[in-house]
Amino acid sequence: MTKKAILALLLFLPLAAMAQNSWEQTEQKAANPDAKYLAGAVKEVNGEVQFNTTIEAPGKSASEIYGRLNDFMTALTKSEEQTEQSRMAMGDENEHVAVGKYQEWLVFKRKPLVLDQTKFLYQIIARCADGKADVTINRISYIYEEDRDGGGSTYRAEEWITDKYGLNKKQTKLSRVSGKFRKKTIDRVEYLFKKMGEAINK
Repeated sequence: MTKKAILALLLFLPLAAMAQNSWEQTEQKAANPDAKYLAGAVKEVNGEVQFNTTIEAPGKSASEIYGRLNDFMTALTKSEEQTEQSRMAMGDENEHVAVGKYQEWLVFKRKPLVLDQTKFLYQIIARCADGKADVTINRISYIYEEDRDGGGSTYRAEEWITDKYGLNKKQTKLSRVSGKFRKKTIDRVEYLFKKMGEAINK
């Protein structure tokens, strides 16, 4: 290879590397950070918004799983974000079913002089069996801007965070108003399921 050819190759290499980096950055910017919250992320069962999961707990009895989940759900009623309305509605040791009703604060934005939050109401039902627990979060609603004149607004999940209401018409973006409720609800549900799994399998 001639000196001229080698020089041309050396001059080309940085440009090729730059193009590759630019392509990667473009791809990263193009990725939708809200993709996990889009179509299908909120399920409806018989017209009701529900989040369901099965937590596997190999080798553990229904009684043991129930005890751990009942303890977790009871402690949750007293956690920092909960209001005084949170309570255990049922604990059946024979059927291994625990039900808790919760009212807590979901914070969208907290900055000096700015606090955007909503009361988040939901129910957790844990049905335990040997080796697993089937958990449902349902009866979801929100009380927003409660301190506003007129007492604020109350929204049911079915008319607020479903694909129809929580996304734009093309279902490519979160809705401008209710999208933040959808996003924060999904995040909170995922967190609760994770913590319940840890409580069972600790």
